[in-house]
Amino acid sequence: MNQSHLAVDVLGPAPRPVSATVDGITLSALASWVPQPRAVVLALHGGATDSTYFDCPGRPGLSLLRLGAALGFTVLALDRPGYGVSHGHAHQLTDPARRLDLAYAALDGFLASRPRGAGVFLIAHSAGSELGMRMAADERGRELLGLEFAGTGLRHHPRSASLLELDGPDLRRSPRARARLRDALWGRGELYPPEIFGGSSIGAASPAYESEARDWVHEFPELAARVRIPVSYTLGDHEEVWSSGPDALADIASLFTAAPRVSVSEQADSGHNLSVGHSARAYHLKVLSFAEECAVARENVSSRTRQGRAG
Repeated sequence: MNQSHLAVDVLGPAPRPVSATVDGITLSALASWVPQPRAVVLALHGGATDSTYFDCPGRPGLSLLRLGAALGFTVLALDRPGYGVSHGHAHQLTDPARRLDLAYAALDGFLASRPRGAGVFLIAHSAGSELGMRMAADERGRELLGLEFAGTGLRHHPRSASLLELDGPDLRRSPRARARLRDALWGRGELYPPEIFGGSSIGAASPAYESEARDWVHEFPELAARVRIPVSYTLGDHEEVWSSGPDALADIASLFTAAPRVSVSEQADSGHNLSVGHSARAYHLKVLSFAEECAVARENVSSRTRQGRAG
């Protein structure tokens, strides 16, 4: 048996589409269910894609959903509000608080009759970090096991800053600017499978509010200071959208003043789109390892609490 076949054999089954309706708005997701999960991983994709970002088309060995299930985690990849089947309701979702409540309500709907194991761990990428950070900073976020977020930051990469400062209409009017932005988002082609590079196989229409939601980075410090769960932050070592390097990583870590633990790192041989590159499996293994550590920490707290009550 060759190595590529072996990699597929240790993965979980293909994920299934699921949906939950909240206040008349249906949210869709891809799910890999485990009967008795170690924990649940909720994955939030970035901009201009959808839940398929976490189940790389034609490359099951790169799938977070399949790997997570094989390692005992239930994984839910949510089509963020305004994506997937809720795209037609995007005009009702301009308020970040509305999107936050929908995400939490949908999560409860998906898991209503299913076990959560040690709890829910959150992973968010790029523009999805806006929702991920709001979920973690919210009072309800204290119940989450932990947060991994990637592909975002405080300062744009010098080569991309001028492009990312354009508003939506200006960007749409300039094919050249769109091409340059696409180059920044993908970077070096050899980091990705050729059929994935450029994003045509995982692309999705972005809701109109997304360009305005980019300004959430101004709230980053205030949100980060309210997060009280373990945090992991990752940038690809070939990131071209956000400034990277030791100083940038340290700046992010310093914002999470209330988190019990903060881990920051660069992912080797990775560009902006960590979950669809050749190194996606390595990245996902690291994320799931962190989720396992968070599950152990939660169990230890619960054990000490029970012992204290017994004493």
